[in-house]
Amino acid sequence: MHPAPSLILFTSLSGLGFGFFVFLGFAGGDLAGWAAFFAYAFAYGLSCAGLLSSLFHLGNPQRAWRALSQWRSSWLSREGVLAVATLLIFAPQAIAQIWGPGASLTLGVLGALLALATIGSTAMIYAQLKTVPRWHHPAVPVLFFLYALSGGALLAGFAYAAALSLLLLGGVQGAYWRRADGRFAASGSSMNTATGLGRPGSLRLLERPHTGQSYLTKEMMFQVARRRVVALRRLFWAFGIALPWLIALMAISGGGSGARLGLVAVATSLACHFVGLIAARWLFYAQAEHVVSFYYGQEAKA
Repeated sequence: MHPAPSLILFTSLSGLGFGFFVFLGFAGGDLAGWAAFFAYAFAYGLSCAGLLSSLFHLGNPQRAWRALSQWRSSWLSREGVLAVATLLIFAPQAIAQIWGPGASLTLGVLGALLALATIGSTAMIYAQLKTVPRWHHPAVPVLFFLYALSGGALLAGFAYAAALSLLLLGGVQGAYWRRADGRFAASGSSMNTATGLGRPGSLRLLERPHTGQSYLTKEMMFQVARRRVVALRRLFWAFGIALPWLIALMAISGGGSGARLGLVAVATSLACHFVGLIAARWLFYAQAEHVVSFYYGQEAKA
């Protein structure tokens, strides 16, 4: 599928923001004053920037609020409702830590759980789609959680949590890529199953539905060169995993049991991780083959 910048930014920024909220809710109760102000400002900024960027992918952004009414049947709607609930729950928590008596354990835990539910809802928007076999995989929600928690741990400066989550992320991402690369061909989908025709025998395309480009051919049939896939995966391993993990490891080796990343280490590791995250998220969309491509004569590649 076409890797739209709005979707890449949406899933990347909002994932980092809500991942940071998870750590603020469970382990950010000791923050106060300006430290709490900047932490919550960063979490709100990332989350809201990600959500706002998603509006640019809508045909009628002014009607986005209507999506919230379909929460009974739509993961997209659930994501919106949960995101709003998370931001509202953390508002009094932030005020209490910046100017008030301090954090509330109840609000913190509730907000963290809502942030996790928001991340899960974002993942299920993609994992539920049987028409995209690469996305319809149990590893997809796991990856969304690990990306959010890895970024959140780096932002929070928790070296041990960052090192562990980055190792898990690297392992799951590598295993997912190995399984997902042939998933479209192994799904059993073909021109026969897509049209419901061709029994017995197999169909072949006599002529394309139209000679020019259309929304479907632009959005659902994006092609990416193998060399670009290899280059972006290497970029992910180097910047998304290896460099921030080494920075976290150095903090652990020099900080004892309560190892924390300093401001420079947080900024450096987060910048590296974000580069790898963008590379992996671009591939997440660009490599997603939709079964509608069979109507245009595209063959599944093993």
